[in-house]
Formats: sequence, C-alpha cells, structure tokens
Amino acid sequence: MSERLDDDVLVCRCEEVTAGDIRRAIRAGATDVTQVKLRTRAGMGLCQGRTCELLVQQILSQELGVRQEETGYSTPRTPQRPMTFGTLGGDGFDD
Repeated sequence: MSERLDDDVLVCRCEEVTAGDIRRAIRAGATDVTQVKLRTRAGMGLCQGRTCELLVQQILSQELGVRQEETGYSTPRTPQRPMTFGTLGGDGFDD
C-alpha cells in the first residue's frame, strides 16, 4: 500500500481539499469516491477529478482497508459555460 499522506497535503487543487478533509468525510460515513465528492467537493473543480481521483481512492483504500478498485469512480462532467437566454431561445439577441 502507498505511503500515508499528511492531513495538510492538498489532494484536490481545484477545490482546495486536503487529505485531512477526506479522512473527516470518511469518518462521517463516506465509503466511496462519490460520497467523498459530495461531502468535500473533491473532484468537482475544473479538472473534474482527473488530477485528484487516484489520491482520493488511495486514501479511501487506506482508511477503509479495502482494495483501491473497490472505492469506486467519479463520473466526470464536461466543463460548462454560461449562455444567455437569447441564445437558448434562438431569438438572435446574443450578448
């Protein structure tokens, strides 16, 4: 198993979530990547977990004593950008 990260190590740079934040989420009942994501926002930033998901899985694996593959995967979302109602409605009034 991999080395244990200190609690102050930044795991999710996008949402500024530390290893300690993830461990607190696990102690509060999180048992997979999605539950950690919902409690901490790890994986909800611009990279959608591409940077931090493996570390979240590693921490879950260590804390729960399960194989890393058993911790699940997050569902990435495509980055979105704001649209005007005019664009959505097709009235031709794009700002």
